[in-house]
Formats: sequence, C-alpha cells, structure tokens
Amino acid sequence: MAVIAYERVPSVTFKTRVRDESIGGDNPFRWHDLTTDDIFAGKRVVVFSLPGAFTPTCSASHLPRYEELYDEFKSLGVDAVVCISVNDAFVMYQWGKHQGAKNVFLLPDGNGDFTRKMGMLVSKDNLGFGMRSWRYSMVVADGNIEKVFVESEFGDNCPTDPFEVSDADTMLAYLKDS
Repeated sequence: MAVIAYERVPSVTFKTRVRDESIGGDNPFRWHDLTTDDIFAGKRVVVFSLPGAFTPTCSASHLPRYEELYDEFKSLGVDAVVCISVNDAFVMYQWGKHQGAKNVFLLPDGNGDFTRKMGMLVSKDNLGFGMRSWRYSMVVADGNIEKVFVESEFGDNCPTDPFEVSDADTMLAYLKDS
C-alpha cells in the first residue's frame, strides 16, 4: 500500500481552462493557472483521484457517486469536492460534459505533478495508459491532509483496478463519524 508521507498537500500549479465569453467563437476558453493555495487555502475539501477520464469504473461509479452525494458533503461542512486525474484540461472538460458533472470540480493534473508529489503516480503501461494516478481519496482542511483512503495493491502495472475505499460512500461515512 502507498504511504502518504505528507501532512500538507504539495505545492503545484494546475493548468486549467476557463470559459471567457470575450474570446467568442466555438472555443471561448482561456488558460488559467490554479495553485494548491487557490484550491485548498481556508477550505475543507474532499479530493478523489482516479486513473483516467472516460475509463469504465471512473465514469460508471467513481465520479457519478461523488456528484450524487455532493449536497450531503456540503451539509457536513465540505466547501468543495475535487476530482483529480492525470489528464489534460481538454479531456477533463469533455469528460465533465459527457458525465453531466455540475458540482464536482474536475481538476486536470496533465503533467502529473501533484500526483507525483503525493507519491501516487504509477505506471499503467500494461494498459497502454502510461503514467496515471493510483485511485485514492482524501479530506484536506486548509491545505492539511486530514484523512486519506488509498486503494490496495498499490504499484506499477497492477493487473486489477481496486475500488473499495476511495468511493464516495466511504468518504461520506468518514465525514459523518468525524
């Protein structure tokens, strides 16, 4: 199992795209850098990370259940729910549209910087994915990691895709008990 050796989330800058109507045309988006401070400072945030947009478990279960339980997370003092994946901003945007995600913030970690610094970057070459995030979830309070749930069998080229503890229901149960 992976061991998160940090008390705080690592400091990185995420390359995102935001809608800007002043641009016009079919693609009215501009690049916008978001730092970990922008995302976590002064907030309690639920984060879940997954191997990739448009992949089976991520699309059928992982993201949809967090989206479904969003209001319950908010009622328990969570300011934001963030999904991180080692995908670029364009892929994350299209996946969000395809999924109908309205509440969960889809955060692209295109270079894998955050994921690597978290110690969660693994090779999925056996699937043709390259470097991706291991599946995990965590609660972050003002940048401090409060609780982490890491799926079993952590490692490169794992032949399975464990999905037992990073799910929305496990996170909700933790928040209700804490």
